[in-house]
Amino acid sequence: MKYVVALQNKINAVKQQALNCLKKQEGQNTVEYVLMLVVIVGIALAAGAALKGYFPELMDKVKAKIGGGIDQM
Repeated sequence: MKYVVALQNKINAVKQQALNCLKKQEGQNTVEYVLMLVVIVGIALAAGAALKGYFPELMDKVKAKIGGGIDQM
């Protein structure tokens, strides 16, 4: 009989631990941070894709200005 009572106590302890894990919000914070990171990376990728066509022209202008500055020395 005492084995049954010990088993019931162990089951109740495990059940209480499981309920405590569900009540904790640490995992929720982690999910929120991951979602924010995904949004930020998505915005950065979208901005990079949108500006992809302008970068070669911009780099050519910068290269010309640097080359023009060196030629004047």
